[in-house]
Amino acid sequence: MKVKESVSPKTGADVLMQTLIDEGVEIIFGYPGGAVLPIYDALYRTELRHILPRHEQGAIHAAEGYARISGKPGVVIGTSGPGATNLVTGIADAMMDSLPLVVFTGQVARGVIGTDAFQEADVMGITTPITKHNYQIQELEDLPRIVKEAFHIATTGRPGPVVVDIPKDISSELVEPLVPEDIHLPGYQPNYLPNLLQVKKLAEAIHHAERPVILAGAGIIHSGASAELLELVESQGIPVANTLLGLGSFPADHGLFLGMAGMHGTYAANMALYDADLLINFGARFDDRLTGNLQHFAKKAIVAHIDIDPAEIGKNVETAIPIVADAKETLKALLKEVGSAPSITEWVEKLKTDQVKFPLWYNTDNDILSPQYVVERLHKVTNGEAIVVTDVGQHQMWAAQYYSFKEPKKWVTSGGLGTMGFGFPAAIGAQLAAPDKTVIALVGDGGFQMTLQELSVLQEHRLPVKIIIVNNTSLGMVRQWQHAFYGGRYSQSKIPVQPDFVKLAESYDIRGFKVETAEALQEVFSKTLLDTEPVLIDCRVNPEEIVTPMVAPGAGIHEMIGVKP
Repeated sequence: MKVKESVSPKTGADVLMQTLIDEGVEIIFGYPGGAVLPIYDALYRTELRHILPRHEQGAIHAAEGYARISGKPGVVIGTSGPGATNLVTGIADAMMDSLPLVVFTGQVARGVIGTDAFQEADVMGITTPITKHNYQIQELEDLPRIVKEAFHIATTGRPGPVVVDIPKDISSELVEPLVPEDIHLPGYQPNYLPNLLQVKKLAEAIHHAERPVILAGAGIIHSGASAELLELVESQGIPVANTLLGLGSFPADHGLFLGMAGMHGTYAANMALYDADLLINFGARFDDRLTGNLQHFAKKAIVAHIDIDPAEIGKNVETAIPIVADAKETLKALLKEVGSAPSITEWVEKLKTDQVKFPLWYNTDNDILSPQYVVERLHKVTNGEAIVVTDVGQHQMWAAQYYSFKEPKKWVTSGGLGTMGFGFPAAIGAQLAAPDKTVIALVGDGGFQMTLQELSVLQEHRLPVKIIIVNNTSLGMVRQWQHAFYGGRYSQSKIPVQPDFVKLAESYDIRGFKVETAEALQEVFSKTLLDTEPVLIDCRVNPEEIVTPMVAPGAGIHEMIGVKP
């Protein structure tokens, strides 16, 4: 990567571009505006690839998808005021799900900050609670150092978003070439290596356990520890449950995989967490959607929690064996300490019986297209090898339950924040990160309409994203909760009036199909999902279908409803 032409003298924006190039940035997602015009003028003189969304929310969700699949930081540029505030949802989403982003926001000139100048917003105040760190550049000579620090902070330890707010006069100020400074952050020193005494303690607990279970979260994926996790499981014979964001960290077709745990987890996974005498958590937060009522969660278990973020350990669940470290490094150390496998044959057989006796199920007694069947057929046609990106809601849970992810970095979803509108632009970012892979945007009809303007990006770049709308003409999960807990009063959750999604796709020069039967679905999937063109498929599914099993609010993880022998 190089600068197209030499500009003398250089501006702060030129320095920014060179620093981005030095950091290895390949793609920028952004939207220009007055406060970032100097930055975009400098960008014009480089060979950096820029993706122009049709809304800033599209930019930042695309950057999240790119970061999730590539493992590299997603880079975003937005202008001051509304440009910056339109990025807030994505910043919060990335913070909750530990995604590395570096977000550059334009700001009014330093001389008018605090005067309510045109398109001024307090970006620092707004983003402080939802970033790993944020900066506002006050002196031009600080710019290279701050940018280097931003990338370092975003990508090390527990990944997360970092915001850099740049006043317009900083980016337009003339300057002699600036050499980036070395990073020196004495107050920020993430711990990667585990305490060996704690590792030995965990190995001893495994040796004596009668009912151990591993909970594998997204930390396994972030640290690239899937191979080490598999080695430990096969060495010790310990069954594994995944969190929502941990799906793919352990192969779903493995004999010791119990499925996803939590509110819509499998019976076997949830009962394993409930009955275990040793619960080993690798890289998960113990959030409420996983644990249910904490008074009933893992009360029979010694809890070991391995997390690179010390703030997470003991935050929600009392932890007997805390290990603040990288999951991969911990697993490598643990593999050296564990001996022969514990005697847990009876425990494993009990869980396997639970899997057979209480499997996932759905109603097949009518001719209406089932959303679960849509996901099962999607898995079959793609051989389980597609990158699946979702919004939040019923379709998200069905994808998590029925797609069966066999490897990491094939699953992109909004977990902690639960952001509608996330799925489609995140799929664009995932496709840019993996241009040779099949990328599926599995979205609901509600969430898709929040960011469907990004169809223009598919049209412009001919990105072969496959958009599958699970269309139940409603906000499905809202309707499900209203049915279960609000007496069937469907207050504003049904969406009977919708656009013709096929014509909408065609207006963007994208093929569109509407399917209402299993036969039509099979035909359309077989001829479109594996080709190299974008497509939109409007799947009209049973509007009454609900996600089961379910742990109701306030219930224990063992008190699932919708379990069927």
